[in-house]
Amino acid sequence: MKLLKNELYRNDIEYVANLPLAWEKLEGKVLLICGATGMIGSFLVDLLMYRNDKFNNNCKVIAMGRNISRLESRFSYYKNDKRFVFISQDINNPILEFGDVDFIIHAASNTHPVAYSTDPIGTLTTNIIGTYNLLNYSVSHKAERFLFVSSVEIYGENRGDTEKFSEDYLGYIDCNTLRAGYPESKRAGEALCQAFIKQMGLDIVIARASRTYGPTMLKSDTKAISQFIKNGVLKEDIVLKSKGSQYYSYTYVADCVSGLLTILFKGNCGEAYNIADDNSNISLRDLAKLISEYAGTSVIYDKPNNLEKEGYSKATKAVLDSEKLQKMGWKAKYDIEEGVNRTLEILSHAN
Repeated sequence: MKLLKNELYRNDIEYVANLPLAWEKLEGKVLLICGATGMIGSFLVDLLMYRNDKFNNNCKVIAMGRNISRLESRFSYYKNDKRFVFISQDINNPILEFGDVDFIIHAASNTHPVAYSTDPIGTLTTNIIGTYNLLNYSVSHKAERFLFVSSVEIYGENRGDTEKFSEDYLGYIDCNTLRAGYPESKRAGEALCQAFIKQMGLDIVIARASRTYGPTMLKSDTKAISQFIKNGVLKEDIVLKSKGSQYYSYTYVADCVSGLLTILFKGNCGEAYNIADDNSNISLRDLAKLISEYAGTSVIYDKPNNLEKEGYSKATKAVLDSEKLQKMGWKAKYDIEEGVNRTLEILSHAN
């Protein structure tokens, strides 16, 4: 899928690239993007390489992922560019030497239900051991700043005492379950970041992303919104495997990435920042209806199989308060309807 041939996707890249961010901080720097072929990582790579071409940022982008063929396929546009390198690395293993790095953006993680249920060990180790290995590399190579991409899921279940999760909220998680591996390991990853700040003097910021979607989603993604979008692109009925009363915050990938960069450039060391927008809060049922209307199909109900059920979030209401990030100048461009329609348009015309 050659996304960069799609005009709407290129417009997304151009939009973020032209935002009034502190881009000068990247000039001549080396950036490592972990999880580079994922939804967030791949958009980041395309964005940074666009900045190199159009604004002469002259930063070196290192795209790291486990699958070398996937890296080569996704980033074939840049294979002859000296400012781009891809590295095959499982971050659960000690990080291979590839030289000094100025900024590390750690967005590598299992992020969807079937992965949680079929690879629970990998889910845990990537967020804990993988984070530990990357933090150690940051120390030994004197990185300027480390950005840990965490998740709305660290908040657990809403205890019924708040409408939105601010950064100091902590809800309930039943840790003695398979599904707890993802949120608990993200919590542990954040705790590791705090330990490295204190003991090793690293400069680290934390982004807590809401449920992110967009045209860079992987075909293997089994999140509900990703499944709905796949159905919508194929003009199939949208399959809802619950009553759909779950009420969540969502973020279009371009807005998520602009939030990440705002945190990278302006965030205070040791602090966490939510990425979300009130105009993209929606119930699962209404989300399914929105996509079915685009596709001209219906919403149908089905029971999840045991594998799916094991990986589903238990949270019924997870809405993020992003006031802290907005005070630093971040603002989402797309509400849920615009973002979903845009995603469907791009993927419907993708090669």
